[in-house]
Amino acid sequence: MYYVFSKNSGLDRFSSYYYQLREIFNLKPESLLEIGVGDKVIASYIKNNTDMRYVSADYSAKLNPDVVADVRKLPFIDNQFDLVCAFEVLEHLPFEDFEHSVRELLRVAKKNVIISMPHWGRSFAFSIQLPFIGIKKFNFKLPYALFKIKHKFNGEHHWEIGKDAYPVSRIKKAIAQAGGKLQRDFVPTENTYHHFFVINK
Repeated sequence: MYYVFSKNSGLDRFSSYYYQLREIFNLKPESLLEIGVGDKVIASYIKNNTDMRYVSADYSAKLNPDVVADVRKLPFIDNQFDLVCAFEVLEHLPFEDFEHSVRELLRVAKKNVIISMPHWGRSFAFSIQLPFIGIKKFNFKLPYALFKIKHKFNGEHHWEIGKDAYPVSRIKKAIAQAGGKLQRDFVPTENTYHHFFVINK
């Protein structure tokens, strides 16, 4: 998949890059494996601004990753990277592969895994700036039970959180069954379509 700025690089996407980098730096890894190279914003920032050992892996050789690999069978030894990330990747596989994919991410991670995935749903998000307090941000999605929308494969996403049969609770359960310990999850106010999960091994 090739990325075109006018189509794929809105303000919401760049806000997600901020949160991706924030979560990476919060964990202070010395080595990082990123699954899915996308438009290489994270790779460029890491390589140009840190001493972190960065490796990319992607199924598509056309995107020129460091390693061509399938997330369901990664060609790395156990505990090879301090941190493994897969941002907006796992929804491109059938949900039946989700738990196994998370288990594989955990296998090659020494400490942590961060994933993000699309979360469909009606949401409210706002921020307010107050004197002496600063900016406060708030967001919430309307209850899953109100919208039983069935997902239709669009050539890219096999499933999305928030659609019928894919509540957040099912995602968290699958992460636990894969052996992950969910540290926290959140939806950024600036992009309520992306749901982040920070997982401890």
